[in-house]
Amino acid sequence: MGEIRVAIAGVGNCASSLVQGIEYYRNNGTKQVIGLMHENLGGYLPRDIKFVVGFDIDERKVGKDVSEAVFQKPNCTTTIYKNLPKYGAKIMMGPVLDGVASHMQDYGEDKRFVVSKEQPCDVVAELKKHKVDVLINYMPVGSEKATKFYAEAALEAGVAFVNCMPVFIASDEKWAKKFQDKGIPIVGDDIKSQLGATIVHRVLTKLFQDRGVIVDRTYQLNTGGNTDFLNMLERTRLKSKKISKTEAVQSQLDVPLHPDNIHIGPSDYVPWLNDNKLCFLRIEGRGFGDVPLNLELRLSVEDSPNSAGVAIDAIRCAKLALDRSIGGPLTSISSYTMKHPLIQYSDSEAKIKVDDFISGKIER
Repeated sequence: MGEIRVAIAGVGNCASSLVQGIEYYRNNGTKQVIGLMHENLGGYLPRDIKFVVGFDIDERKVGKDVSEAVFQKPNCTTTIYKNLPKYGAKIMMGPVLDGVASHMQDYGEDKRFVVSKEQPCDVVAELKKHKVDVLINYMPVGSEKATKFYAEAALEAGVAFVNCMPVFIASDEKWAKKFQDKGIPIVGDDIKSQLGATIVHRVLTKLFQDRGVIVDRTYQLNTGGNTDFLNMLERTRLKSKKISKTEAVQSQLDVPLHPDNIHIGPSDYVPWLNDNKLCFLRIEGRGFGDVPLNLELRLSVEDSPNSAGVAIDAIRCAKLALDRSIGGPLTSISSYTMKHPLIQYSDSEAKIKVDDFISGKIER
């Protein structure tokens, strides 16, 4: 099927896990393939993904090859594959815009971004120069201006866009129409983990409902120690994130909960957790005879590899759409891999639709 030429906007922990993971599966040999939802996706294997350019604002990453940049601070995710080859893919200086929260200056350099003094590059020109197929967006939560900048750049360069962040692009009708009119595919918004807090919360909420149990109230509290959690200490950056995560769970209920009875969102930043994310989840309900019951769950995951296991499918589906000249939001893979898609399906229904899209049974 050929290669998939990928550009990365925001070379943080999630990008690091994705890059390392591709190399891990490329060199897996005859070992059992573990951790992939689709090894072969429409003829594309993980090893077909090629990173050709990246964009970041941190002086420790700008100017370096992707293979070096992914290991620079403040990245702190677990190492999947240490000896990455040189890709010849340089990290270019991107625009800062609203990508850096002001409170980060109160923390040590190994925990926060250190903004480079380089001048921002011409992102559209770089995308065209490197013949990029797919641009994946990993801007920090709350970076609305930056995410919209990269979405516009993708439109101008004719590049498919995978929006992993909770800024509403694919799920916004005006933005969706822009991509539809230009014949450019988009997957989004706000990536789910392979097996994370949101997917578990959604499935358990639907299980309660399917078994005739009324859900009365629920919460999901998350803690972590990476730059994502540090960034989210500034609560003003969380508006779209909370909407995205809350709607992902509410969508599984026939009758949504009153806002007072559902609380979902990051709780606190615990530096020593690094990229480990802890979720504390509780669901209260009533079953047969109106008798109360409750469920409590603690989930511990390495946050960024959990995301990469999903992004790898979103990228390949975006390339399939390019191959088939399909523009606009890809509703099947968006519902399966993103918290806030244009159309919400149950996760089991979304999986069926993704397989139908891959096989060509449905358009998107």
